[in-house]
Amino acid sequence: MIDLRIVPVTPFEQNCSIIWCTRTHKAAVVDPGGNLERIRAKAEELGVTIEKILITHGHIDHAGATAKLARELGVPVEGPQEEDRFWIEGMPQQSKMFGFPDVESFEPDRWLHDGDTVTIGDETLKVIHVPGHTPGHVAFFHADGRVAIVGDVLFAGSIGRTDFPKGDHATLLRSIRQKLFPLGDDVTFVPGHGPTSTFAEERRSNPYVGDHA
Repeated sequence: MIDLRIVPVTPFEQNCSIIWCTRTHKAAVVDPGGNLERIRAKAEELGVTIEKILITHGHIDHAGATAKLARELGVPVEGPQEEDRFWIEGMPQQSKMFGFPDVESFEPDRWLHDGDTVTIGDETLKVIHVPGHTPGHVAFFHADGRVAIVGDVLFAGSIGRTDFPKGDHATLLRSIRQKLFPLGDDVTFVPGHGPTSTFAEERRSNPYVGDHA
């Protein structure tokens, strides 16, 4: 089994997630954009040991504190897909653009691809390549737990922006409709910002990508 807690970080209130295996108490931090003291305090409160960092995409509010956290904890970084390399290499420029404190770029220990898997303790999550918001964006899906972490691809009542470099609106819609929705209406998803929702609810009511869009 897995469990998950959301830790909002950065001025953008980005949904960093701590997800862990309930048997081993081994955990991953997904998208540590900033506020590391908040993330580490929550992990300590939960009684879990962070064993890796998972990244959905290379935007600063999702990945800005990755290099520092990986170095402090001595843990590997997995993700995103390599098409986001230019975003990660440009992390210092992103910090100036968005008014963030200076941040470091990093090289993931493992670039991820569609169909790969990542492990957290005894649990396995499927990697789904979902480009559109960024070209190398990935989502993480735990089939048994019926939960997905989808970053900035899909939100409750909205979808990700596509006006960034190498973003593409048609590609984003395909990612949602052909990669995420087929995972099942009962799947709860954690977006990059805002409240959680289900694929059923977004299929029914999301004005951008629902059945009546």
